[in-house]
Amino acid sequence: MKSYDYAHRSGVKRITWDDFAVLSANLAERLAPFHPQVILGIARAGLFPATALACSLRCELFPIRLTRRRNDEVVYDQPVWKVLIPEEVSGKIVAVVDEISDTGQTLAMATDQARLLGATQVITASLVSHSWADPSPQITALVSDEFIIFPWDQKVLVGGKWIDHPEIVAGLKAQDKGSTS
Repeated sequence: MKSYDYAHRSGVKRITWDDFAVLSANLAERLAPFHPQVILGIARAGLFPATALACSLRCELFPIRLTRRRNDEVVYDQPVWKVLIPEEVSGKIVAVVDEISDTGQTLAMATDQARLLGATQVITASLVSHSWADPSPQITALVSDEFIIFPWDQKVLVGGKWIDHPEIVAGLKAQDKGSTS
C-alpha cells in the first residue's frame, strides 16, 4: 500500500521543537475554556501534544492507539484500533488529541468511541490540521496544507546509524515531482 499522498500537499513546513512548544501552548490556551478532565492522546505522535496539554492543563492522560500503520509503515486503508479508550472517560469532559488531522477519520472514530463509553463532552484537537480534514478538529493550533515535517520524524535509527526518515525522503521527492507537473 502506498503511503500518504504527499504530492497533494502545497509546499513543505518543518516544525522545530521550539515551534512545537509554541503550538502546544496555543492549543492549551484554546482548549482550557472547555475544562477537559481527560486527554486521550492518539499514539504514537499524538502523544507529544497530548502530553504537553495534559501537563499544561493538569488533567489525566490516557494513550490510545488508532492507526493505519504497523511498524511505522502505512498498511491499512482505514484506521484500526490497537489500544482502546479506557472506561474512565465515562461522565468526563474528554479531549481527543492528535499531532495532525489529515482526513479527520481517526479523531472522528475516537470521538464516537468516547461518546459510546459515556463521555459527557468530547472535544477534538490537533496540533496541525489540513484544510480538507473532514471532520476538521474543533481546535487546531495551525491549519496548513503543506507537507508538515515534525521534529520527531526527521531522523530514525537504523542499524545503529541515524538516517533521514524514509517516508520524509519519499514525501520530499513527491513534492518535487508535484511542483514540476
